[in-house]
Amino acid sequence: MAKNLKYKMSRYIEKLEMATLPTIALNGIVAFPMLPLSLELTEQSDIDTAKKASESQEKLFLISLKGMPEPTLTEKQLYRVGTVCNIKQFLMLPDQNARLIVEGVSRAELLRFESKDGFVHCDVMTKTVSVAEGTIKSEALIYEVIAQFDEFVKFIPKASPDLIAAVKTIKEPSLFCDFVASNVLVNNADKQEILNEFDPVARLKKLAFMMAKELKILETELDIHKKVREKLDNNQREYYLREQIKVIQSELGDVGEDSEIDEYYDRIIGAKLPREVEDKLIKELHRLEKTPYSSADATVLRNYLDTCLDIPWNRQTKDKINVKAAKKVLDNDHDGLTKVKERILEFLAVKQLNPKINNQIICLAGPPGTGKTSIAASIAKAMGRKYVRVCLGGIRDEADIRGHRKTYVGAMPGRIVTAIINSKVRNPLILLDEVDKMGVDGRGDPSSALLEVLDSEQNRNFRDHFTEIPLDLSECIFIATANDISNVPGPLRDRMEIIELDSYNRYAKLNIAKHHLIRKQREAHGLTAKQIKITDDAVLELIDYYTSEAGVRNLSREIASLMRKAARKIAEEGLTGIKITSKDVAEYLGNRKNIPDRISECDEIGEVNGLAYTSVGGEMLKIEATSMKGTGKLELTGSLGDVMKESAQAALTYTRANAEKFGINPDFYKNSDIHIHVPEGAVPKDGPSAGVTITTAMVSELSKIKVHRDVAMTGEITLRGKILAIGGLKEKTMAAFKAGVKRVIIPYDNKRDIDELDPIVRENLEFFPCRTLDEALDISLVKEQ
Repeated sequence: MAKNLKYKMSRYIEKLEMATLPTIALNGIVAFPMLPLSLELTEQSDIDTAKKASESQEKLFLISLKGMPEPTLTEKQLYRVGTVCNIKQFLMLPDQNARLIVEGVSRAELLRFESKDGFVHCDVMTKTVSVAEGTIKSEALIYEVIAQFDEFVKFIPKASPDLIAAVKTIKEPSLFCDFVASNVLVNNADKQEILNEFDPVARLKKLAFMMAKELKILETELDIHKKVREKLDNNQREYYLREQIKVIQSELGDVGEDSEIDEYYDRIIGAKLPREVEDKLIKELHRLEKTPYSSADATVLRNYLDTCLDIPWNRQTKDKINVKAAKKVLDNDHDGLTKVKERILEFLAVKQLNPKINNQIICLAGPPGTGKTSIAASIAKAMGRKYVRVCLGGIRDEADIRGHRKTYVGAMPGRIVTAIINSKVRNPLILLDEVDKMGVDGRGDPSSALLEVLDSEQNRNFRDHFTEIPLDLSECIFIATANDISNVPGPLRDRMEIIELDSYNRYAKLNIAKHHLIRKQREAHGLTAKQIKITDDAVLELIDYYTSEAGVRNLSREIASLMRKAARKIAEEGLTGIKITSKDVAEYLGNRKNIPDRISECDEIGEVNGLAYTSVGGEMLKIEATSMKGTGKLELTGSLGDVMKESAQAALTYTRANAEKFGINPDFYKNSDIHIHVPEGAVPKDGPSAGVTITTAMVSELSKIKVHRDVAMTGEITLRGKILAIGGLKEKTMAAFKAGVKRVIIPYDNKRDIDELDPIVRENLEFFPCRTLDEALDISLVKEQ
């Protein structure tokens, strides 16, 4: 009885008081009395609370959240015990966060919670329980905790010497317990449980129990780690045992039924696979060994093992990059495409100087038939890499990229892994053809699956759903092709460098036909150069009057038609050779299929030559305007899109606003109807670049002033009469040149693009860069003599 009384007298409440304090809720942190704590505050309400308390030199009440923070703080989210702290430093950081350094004073129990105007205040009861130093029970518990701490240090080899020294030196039980709990315990819930206990002796008991539990966990983890390492070492041991079994069976003359398993095992070991891959395949081999031979699961496992072993994990080609030789290859395989070739040679030059650089993903974008696919094959040829094409047009299933799970019936790897297997090397050049024609449906989005494939930082560990093992794609070179880059999703487009391929002009097509297409079709039809000759004027006849395209595919077909008809003529009539000129083309292919655009024979009122960019190149687009008595209606015909109709409305508004300047009756919009027509009526047309042409036609018709027949124009307009820049100038000006135009009005901001035009266009056309419609009308309208 006397001993118990003595123990109770050794503990007493030193301080007990109530206070209302500003409060900050901590997420994943527990503050302890007498210990400093540094916090970075990111929530504006916490920053404001700390700032106000610092300025008024108030204490802060720090209390931990039970779970994840929610938008609105409530009392239910908080523990019942926190720590009252003194603010040592408050500092605003450049990123608008704040640094707060505090020192705990005492534990406090939450009595009442209040949130008002973005600030949280709590009524708390602070209570400090002290224990006299030197009591037998407290010292025994301290020794127990120190002994357990020494065991902890064995599992933490990098423990700070200052931490070890502090644990050995602190004698005051309350501070000792809080210091060890703050620095040793991992679980925040355990730390909070220590904070909840006001009695230092009871607190020491809890700490000793928790540390004993933590030691058990650490010992178990170490034991598991040792077993895992032993299991990994067993794979090598298993190899020697299998070899011994083979020798024994061979001596006994008993091959047994395990020859298939042994064959797979030899292939796995002989392939020298990465460790993770080898472990996975051996695990699947053990499953196959325990599975009945004729079962469905055995077939799935055999297919899986065969596919994984077919992947060229260690086979690769060595790059043979020589920029001069690569330029020669590209020039021999392709005419024109100067900018595209320059960019590819830059890529090869960087690769030659730094072979370890991450491969840039290139996307060749342009109209059909402009050589996107063939130039990718030329790049592979120039680098000495294997070339494999993956067609993505029309695929809608994400599994086409990533494959199917091997448990499904008919499962197979995705197209990327299949392409690598087919190339038989791990670093081929993979052409992702028609990347803009992928679809989306309920089976997933294949373009999203491509994001990992085309990201040089992520594709080092690409996992196909079928193989389930990481495959390094960073050594592969990916080149994508697309006709319309706007159909490619933004995140995918962001991972690629877009190289635009322009449509070919008639002279580039002539060179391609002379150097490539004629020879190719001649060989395909069994003819020689002596047996058939197609003149340059015959090729130009095909280009101008039998094809209408940006590329050369249809031109190649027409040349093939000439070859077939010539071959028949040679076979039937026994001719030794045939020469085809422009006059002979109609005899072989029939009448001309295309009627070329031509300028009018004389200057006319209300008829203006516009220029348009289409999927097959540039075209001259005549725009007609006529007026008649009416009520001010504006009629638009010719299959015009919404943007083109809005351009016509803008042209009408500008004309009304400047009617007197052009000698037009200001009341024309009240008593006249205007009809704008754009032939060909069956062909849809849209875009803003016809604004200046429509305005010129409208002003010409209303003022009855003729327009020069040899002038063509393009440009978007504003209501203030400014002319804005447009695209496709190269194709538009080529169309103007072919139609016989002599002068072209372009936006002033497109003046910089004149140097990029074809030399023959620059030589034969006179360009007039205009800032305003007044300038354009001054050039295009015929002045009275």
